[in-house]
Amino acid sequence: MARAHQVSRSFALLLLLAALFALASGCKGKRGEAGGAGRSDELPPGATPVTAPTAAPQGAPTAPAQELGDAPKPSASSAPLAVQLAPVSFSPIAKRADPSVVAIYTETEEAPAPGPAARGRRRTAKGLGTGFIVERSGVVITNNHVIEGAAEIVVQLSDERRFPGKVAGRDPRTDIAVVKMEGARDLVPIPLGDSDAIDVGDWVVAIGNPFGLSHTVSAGILSAKGRTREDVKGLDPSGYFNFLQTDASINPGNSGGPLLNLRGEVVGINAAVRANANSIGFAIPINMVKQLLPMLLRDGKIRRSAIGVTVDVLNAVEAGRLKRPDRKGAWVKSVLSGGPADRAGIAPDDVIVAFEGKNVSDPNELRWLASIAGVNKTAPVRIARGERVFEVEVKLGELAPDPGQESEDR
Repeated sequence: MARAHQVSRSFALLLLLAALFALASGCKGKRGEAGGAGRSDELPPGATPVTAPTAAPQGAPTAPAQELGDAPKPSASSAPLAVQLAPVSFSPIAKRADPSVVAIYTETEEAPAPGPAARGRRRTAKGLGTGFIVERSGVVITNNHVIEGAAEIVVQLSDERRFPGKVAGRDPRTDIAVVKMEGARDLVPIPLGDSDAIDVGDWVVAIGNPFGLSHTVSAGILSAKGRTREDVKGLDPSGYFNFLQTDASINPGNSGGPLLNLRGEVVGINAAVRANANSIGFAIPINMVKQLLPMLLRDGKIRRSAIGVTVDVLNAVEAGRLKRPDRKGAWVKSVLSGGPADRAGIAPDDVIVAFEGKNVSDPNELRWLASIAGVNKTAPVRIARGERVFEVEVKLGELAPDPGQESEDR
């Protein structure tokens, strides 16, 4: 009887110890879930929380395990490559595009050289570039630097007919210009392609007038995409650049000419070369041009919108501090007091991850999307603040129109 009583007391003691251990474990778990010190992750008034995608249910079916000794199953990376060979000749592409490619001759008045002999005399500088026809009525796309400051513009077709040209619109910040040929009609427009669809390694063809050698054709591949002003030195620091890089020969006189895919569609405007380097040329993506063309034809210029923030690249250190899983997005460094972002509740150290439903990979992408959205337009902006993601509505303001001013206001 005494032995049974002792066993009963031991069992009760074990139950008591188990209960105390469970209580201690529960208290420890709650303490670890509490947020640490730092800035508040509270949402601004009117913000809409964005829920993270849910994980797959635990009962979801999984792929059957591979038995020992089974032959490995082929993966996507080990599948045979469907390599597209170069055409036997690029001649059909060049012949089709030739009637749409034009030479642009300019004359610019320059200030006289200093000295008594030059007093009252003005010098005339002549320039040569390339363009391509996009409308039958004689609408031509070229680079802004081809026609900038020109007192006279003459456009010459491949059949050597010449027409006076007039600037219909231009945008120094993207180096895009539109010229209207006066008195021209029934011309052959060139088809515009999709610069997002072309891949690195695809064949491309450049047509232009390098060094005055009219309608010169060169071919190469697309070497890279997404080159910015940091990659091409000497550009307008307030500009918007997202160049295609190619090893097709681009030389002085090629500026403004088309970069074509194998279907003969324009995927870029040949614009720049890397100084002191061989076979490194850059073209403006045609999708960027297609977004601006209606505004340039309507208004003659681009009226840009702005969020009212200063943004920067999210480096590894800041991504860790802000609890971001990756470095994608635009890190908000400061907010213009009383500006659109400030009124919407955006704060420093927020990370803008999407704009109008489009994911933002870096600050350059945000600058472009915000600039063309439209002044006074209300745009949804997705924000990551700490571990919380939400959306706010931002009524966009207007960006300062002076292209020479380096604006940090995006």
